[in-house]
Amino acid sequence: MSNGVTIGQAAAFVGITVKTVRHYHKLGLAEEPVRDGSGYRRYGSADLLRLVQVRTLAVAGVPLAEIGPLLDADAAQFATALADVERQLTERIRELTARRDTLHRLSDGNRALLPDRAVALLERMAGLGFTEDEVAAAREGLVLAKALVPEGFDDHLDHVEHALRDSRFVALSRRAAESAAWEPDDPRIAELATALADHYLASPEQLRIVTGLQARTEAATRYELIARHGDAEAPAAARLAALVESRLRAAGVRLPGARLPGVRPSGVRLPGPDSRRL
Repeated sequence: MSNGVTIGQAAAFVGITVKTVRHYHKLGLAEEPVRDGSGYRRYGSADLLRLVQVRTLAVAGVPLAEIGPLLDADAAQFATALADVERQLTERIRELTARRDTLHRLSDGNRALLPDRAVALLERMAGLGFTEDEVAAAREGLVLAKALVPEGFDDHLDHVEHALRDSRFVALSRRAAESAAWEPDDPRIAELATALADHYLASPEQLRIVTGLQARTEAATRYELIARHGDAEAPAAARLAALVESRLRAAGVRLPGARLPGVRPSGVRLPGPDSRRL
């Protein structure tokens, strides 16, 4: 043993693999010992100490590229470098914790993409009689609204929460959901559009559901992305939305963007399998 130990023994003593020892040598983190008369490299106590130091820092999270300079630094530099590594690890832990929390929230699709307040709103819709498909459609609209107009999202939730306390609003919303199954030229669509527009115009707080989701930049583009989501799947609902929006504009309500077929006057995705909204 006076001549040292083999690379396999050194790796076993330190608690790493032979491949790792060789990797440390390749990176210059530990010098390769000289070969003995038999042609084998023999690791002495100083070599083992260096390997232990490298392994300890690596396990602690210090990047391999930083270990060499760290071990060669004086005490003050070493302490400063360790403090910096600790800061980086703390940030990494925070990031990993956030990712873990997101994974946990993925078990509930709503909570993965929406704040608890929006999830509670969706649960409230279910309690008011909206179908599972209608609630799912509303969820998609809220996800888009949060992503595209984040600065107005909380206010938007305020307006929707307030509107859901109005039985007339709920009834009209559910009727609008049902209309997606109608033919686009069904005369009931025009009647319902008039009722919806009149209701919004008579209810300034609820009208903000329509007007509130206006981004500070690229307002028209963002509004249309939210409002037109799902148009192709529900032509009747698209026509209803277009008529409502037209009536609101005629009454002087300012909505971003040019009049395009299928733009819906609300960020709340309502009903169902046809991805429609009010």
